[in-house]
Parts: sequence; structure tokens; C-alpha cells
Amino acid sequence: MKRLILMVMAVLFSSLTWAQSPTKRASGENGGSIKRGERGTHMKSRDNAEPGRLQLSAFGGLSMPMGRYKNEIGRAKNGYFGGLAVDQYFRGNKWGIGLDARFLNHDMRKFDSVFFDNGHIGTTYFNHPSFQHIALSVGPTYRASFGKVDLEAFLRGGVLFEGFPQYAQSIYVNAAAGPPAKLFDTYYTSNSKEKTKSWMGLGGIRISYALNNNWGLFAQADYLRAFGKSFGKDSSEFYVTRYNEKKTLGAKDVLNVKDGQITNILDFYEEQPITQKTFVQAINVGLGIKYTFGSKRKPAPAPVTKTVAPPAPAAPKDILVVVKDKQTGFALSGVKVKVSRNGADNTSISNADGQAERIKAAEKGAYLVTAVKNGIAAEPVNIAEEDFNKAGNVIYKEIFHDDPRFTLIGETVRANDNSKLPGIGTVLTNTGNSRNMTQISDAEAKFVYQLEQASDYHIVASQAGKFSQTESVTTKGLDRSKTLYVTLKLGVSNLDAGAVFVLKNIHYDFDKWNIRPDAGRILDNLVNVMAQNPGLRIELSSHTDSRGKDAYNLRLSQQRAESAVNYLVSKGVARDRMVAKGYGETRLLNRCANGVDCSEDEHQANRRTEIKVLKY
Repeated sequence: MKRLILMVMAVLFSSLTWAQSPTKRASGENGGSIKRGERGTHMKSRDNAEPGRLQLSAFGGLSMPMGRYKNEIGRAKNGYFGGLAVDQYFRGNKWGIGLDARFLNHDMRKFDSVFFDNGHIGTTYFNHPSFQHIALSVGPTYRASFGKVDLEAFLRGGVLFEGFPQYAQSIYVNAAAGPPAKLFDTYYTSNSKEKTKSWMGLGGIRISYALNNNWGLFAQADYLRAFGKSFGKDSSEFYVTRYNEKKTLGAKDVLNVKDGQITNILDFYEEQPITQKTFVQAINVGLGIKYTFGSKRKPAPAPVTKTVAPPAPAAPKDILVVVKDKQTGFALSGVKVKVSRNGADNTSISNADGQAERIKAAEKGAYLVTAVKNGIAAEPVNIAEEDFNKAGNVIYKEIFHDDPRFTLIGETVRANDNSKLPGIGTVLTNTGNSRNMTQISDAEAKFVYQLEQASDYHIVASQAGKFSQTESVTTKGLDRSKTLYVTLKLGVSNLDAGAVFVLKNIHYDFDKWNIRPDAGRILDNLVNVMAQNPGLRIELSSHTDSRGKDAYNLRLSQQRAESAVNYLVSKGVARDRMVAKGYGETRLLNRCANGVDCSEDEHQANRRTEIKVLKY
């Protein structure tokens, strides 16, 4: 079988080489002469050979052991294999060099237990009862292309990292009391090491079908075997030692034991053991997927026997690339766009209309367009030579970026007049997992964050001498196929002595003054403000509406103010930097005094928590 496979591979290599050499066959058929016009044509064909492409392949499937490795010595069963291959083809994409890395697993056929009159024969497995190998190899690859079908043949050499099972088949004789005693090993592994190495060879055929310019599916068959008896100082083969049977132990046979020895063992087994060995070999059949970098150039036309004037070069054209959000179709700004050809890149950032920098008077050829934003790459777009033959002076291409997240576009502004305030640090917190992200607003006072779907966030300014409210942002209820952007203006104020700020979203349960978790997150912002401004001293006050008795409201508001101060103290803020003050209903912000009929919203305006800057 091994010789047959090697012969088939040799024939395939020869056939492929002959099939891919039309120039040589043509010259031979014409008596070995080339006309002057033909010579120029052939030279041009070689100059226009397709640049070599890099190919990555992943594969896996059935691995079938062979020979003594499968049969009486190795006892290896059909298993599985999987791996990766990298092939770098040379110019023309016929010959290349490849690297193959794979894992093979062959479970072994276990031994059956044998029972006789006063005992049994059993097998102990000291590790996994399987052969597990890692193969690393490198060597030449040859490819023949037939439209969308590629036929590749490869030959590799390298190192096989071998993992052998360890076991012993033993005779156990029943004892008068206690468990059976192990008295004799009839069959056991005798490897110098459980894990060792060997030289290896690998050869095979791969037939692939191109799904598009880069992706393809393939079927693969190859033969792998180990070579040599040793690798360095270590043995490379699998060893077993056994005693040949003279007579098979049957159910009625009795083994006689005296002083821990079996006296009639030679009735059943030869006196001297024999040691056998085998190397690893297997045929592997599987399926895989491959990705080929770059673009595939169409084959040059067959050479002609008469001189033809070269066609006029196509006029240069501008290339315009527009980036769009795949889910909404909106133009996408801030995307890094790269237009590449023959190793040269033109890189730019898309503008507010999604347009990358226009490439003017681009030469005719094949181009690859890629785009990346927020670490996510868009599906590449190809510009073919045929695009230069179409009408018009501009080649227009759209590339679609697919990021499932929403985009928060924020702006830091002065709280008193909404004018832009650049260079302000911001902190965005995901309330679901408490993860924080930070960013400083740019020269246009803008900041941008990516928001996960169906999530709640808090955002605040974080900068010495500044204060902002804790603003809430949510993507819950938003449809990503219709919405891309979420906008926010973050008002920022100076921490001037005498300044008063209402802390938004500080809520207490009815008739309670303990700090709820949602209020705690708001107060955590105040903790950061106090930490960034060690010279800051504040009054933290609580206010109620006019409903209820005046004395009760005064007492409840004082308890709430003290709870807020105690929370800040628990977070490390010195108590002497804060004053807790409850004002009850003494500082109403509107007309809603005792006895005045007001709406719930008007009463809500009076229920608030404030901070006043006492010293900064």
C-alpha cells in the first residue's frame, strides 16, 4: 500500500508538471524553434506572471493506521486528525513552500480479560490507551489550476512528537484471603520513554474549490510515516515485549503457585520473551477550508505566432470609496480605509459623509480595499482591472462595516450657557457589570464611546476643579437596524466657592433615609470629585416638598443628608470636609407651599439633594 501511494504521488507530480508547461510542449511540436515575434510574446508572459500568494488552510478528518502499527504490535484503531497548513507560493503560483502542523489520535484495541479456574488475565493501562502525536513538517507544494478547481500536491519532511500508550497484561491468581495476586506479566510495553520524537515524512494531494477570490473548500488525502530507529539518544519506535503462548489458558486450567511463583507457567508460555517494534504510519483523509491572501490575476492569453501591436493602456481613473454602516446603511465616519496594490497602500480616514480620500488618476490594475474601526474589520472589496474599462472617470466602491454596538457621540459643554468645553475627562460606566471606560473630549469638545445593546450606562466628567451631573444613557428599546448614533451633551461647571449644584437622580424610598443602590452610584461620582479636589469642602443638604408636617419634614431631610454624608465617609472621604444639613420644606423652589394645589411634577422639583461649595 505504501509503495502504491508513493508511486501515485510521483505520477501525479509528473502529470501536473507536464500539464502546466504548454510553452515547452508548443516549442517541441514546432521543432524546437521560436520565431522572433514569438520570443517577445513569451518573455512578456513571464514578466506578467502572477505574484506569489500566501495560503492558510485548516483541515481535519479520518486517520487510518497501517501495517504493524495497526495490527499485531501497535493495535491502533482508526482515529482522527486535525491541523493547519501554511503555503507560500512563488511567482506564478505553481511551486511553493509549505508548513504543516497537525495532531493525530489513534485509540488502541484493548485486550480482553481471560478467566481460568483459579484466576484471570487482565490488562492495566498506565496512561491513556491511545497513540497521540503532533507532527510538524515543511516541504515543497505544487499547484495546477483549472478554473475554480485547484489540484495541489505536497511533500513534507519534519519531526513527529510521539505519545505512546503504556500497559501491561498480567496473570492474577486468586489468594486464599484478600484480592488476587499479580504473579506474571505476559505482554507489556517496553518503550524507553512514553513521549519521544522521530523523523517523519508526509505526502499528499489536495483538491479545492474556490468559493470566491480568497475562500475555498477542499478535500485532502495524504500518507504519513515515521523514519529511523532513534532521534538523538531516544528510541523512535513503539516497543512491546511478550511471551508466546504454547497453550491457551482455558476455563478449567489451574496455575500452581508455590512461594509466590507459578510452577507450571512453562506449560502455557515460552520460557524466553520476544520484543517487537513498529514505526508510526497512517493514511489520512479529510476536509478543510482555506484562505488565500491577495487577489488572483486572470491567466495570460495563449501566446500567438505573429507580432501584435500592444493595446493602448487604459486611461487612469479616480477611485472613490464610501464606508457605510451595514445594518442601517448610514455613512460612517472615522473609519481607517486602506486601498492596496502590489504592496503599496493608500490609507485615509473616512469623513462625515463616509468618504475616504479620493485616489486621483489611479493606474489600471487590481486593488484591494479594506476598512477597520474600533478593532472590527469590514468585508474586503476588490477593484478589478475590468473596472477601468467601464464608462466614467471615477470607480465608485462601497464597503460595509458591521459593528453590532451603538455609537455614543457626546459633547462636553459649560453648564451655564452650553458653549463647547474641550479637553474634559469623562468616565462611562456600564451599570450591568460596573466596567469603566475613560476618554478626554477632543478639540471640538467631542467624545465617542461604543455602547452594547440592551444596556444602561452612567457618564460623568472627571477632572479637577470641575463638576458634572451623573447622566444616564440607555440602549434598551433601541433597534440597531434603525439606529446607529446616541447623542448626549454633558454639562460641566466650575467648583467655585458658593456654587450650588442639585444632584440629579438621588431618590429615597417613602419615609426612608437609607441610601439605595441607584443613589449610591450617583454619590460615587461625588466621591471622585472630592478625591480629585482635596481642598474642597461642601455642604450636602436634603430638601422635601411642603406636604406633611413641617417638623417631620425637617427631621426626615436631616436624616437623609446625614445618610449621604455617612456614605461618602464609608468611601474614604474625611468627615470634616462635609456638613450634613436638612432644610425640610424651608427652601422651596416654586409656589408649592402649604395648602397650595400643585402637580406632582411641581412637588418633585422641591424634593432634591444639593451640594454647596463652602471652600475651594
